[in-house]
Amino acid sequence: MQTDIKRVEPVSGAPALVRPGQLLTDARGAAAAARWTAATAEADGLFRLMLSPGVDVCDLAVTIRDRGHPASPNHVLVGQPLYFGGPASRPFPAAAPPAPRDDGHGEDDGSGDGAVIVAVADTGLAAHPWWRERPWFRGRPRESAEPPDSDGDGRLDAQAGHGTFVTGLVLRSAPAARIRPLRVLNGHGVGDEAGLLRALTRLRNDPPQVLNLSFGGHTFDDEPSPLVEAALAGLADTAVVACAGNTASDRPFWPAALPGVVAVGALDVSGEARAPFSAHGSWVDACARGEWLTSAFLEHGAFHGYARWSGTSFATAVVSGAIASAARGLPPKEAAAHVLDPARARQIRDLGSVVPEPG
Repeated sequence: MQTDIKRVEPVSGAPALVRPGQLLTDARGAAAAARWTAATAEADGLFRLMLSPGVDVCDLAVTIRDRGHPASPNHVLVGQPLYFGGPASRPFPAAAPPAPRDDGHGEDDGSGDGAVIVAVADTGLAAHPWWRERPWFRGRPRESAEPPDSDGDGRLDAQAGHGTFVTGLVLRSAPAARIRPLRVLNGHGVGDEAGLLRALTRLRNDPPQVLNLSFGGHTFDDEPSPLVEAALAGLADTAVVACAGNTASDRPFWPAALPGVVAVGALDVSGEARAPFSAHGSWVDACARGEWLTSAFLEHGAFHGYARWSGTSFATAVVSGAIASAARGLPPKEAAAHVLDPARARQIRDLGSVVPEPG
């Protein structure tokens, strides 16, 4: 495991991954934790405390919360299927599937008038024939680009192409959507809670209709981070869709398990039953096929712009696309309720509403 990732297990059998010695809190929490703090970094009201050697970050988080302040270890968040298994922990080259086709209502011209914006917080976004000429792609932030080999070892990074693959799946269901890429994971699919919170802060003043989070993790106490919960609650008019994880268990996976977030599990290649790697439970709201999906990918080595891949990450993108498509005529949260309506959608116990792939 990387030196900047530590496995903690305050409760036996319920491990979590954290950045060693880092506590996240607000200004008052930082003051309350000052005696245990060696250094402090602050941005947009979020304080990241580097703790003194020997301080247990999980115990301190509980102490600061007991004093009435939000606090959380800096949990590591990972794109799925890295770390937690699945039938295909890597992508495989594939032939090009049908390109996204507009549904007849007219493709977004990039002006934003009436366009549904889908923010994809992920590994970034590479140029691809499906979107390289679209105005929203040409105007993307430079720092959202997705390199294939960020560590320079000559090999494709473990999850390079993840954000590009997710974007392709979203657009297959919602071809006229505008994608807003946010790079919160590195090429190996690893990010953390502090990075997610920074991204959510950037969205606050110009929120998207749909936010796709194809990553997540466990927390040290199996409770939601109060900081992430508050940040997502601040996007009151955004439909937030997150993967339930490739844990093959019912243990809550965050941020998917938060109330108000659409948690998405994966179906097998038949689209009829749970994929063996998928998380499940009463907290899972929706599911879609997550095995051997084909989508846009990078141009690198044996890959010629397309790949096949498996994971709840990609089932999540199918659901986000369906909600984005419905949001052309409905407010985002009403669109989500429409897509998941039990009167319309087939139900699977502990996986919620079945969302079909686009025809």
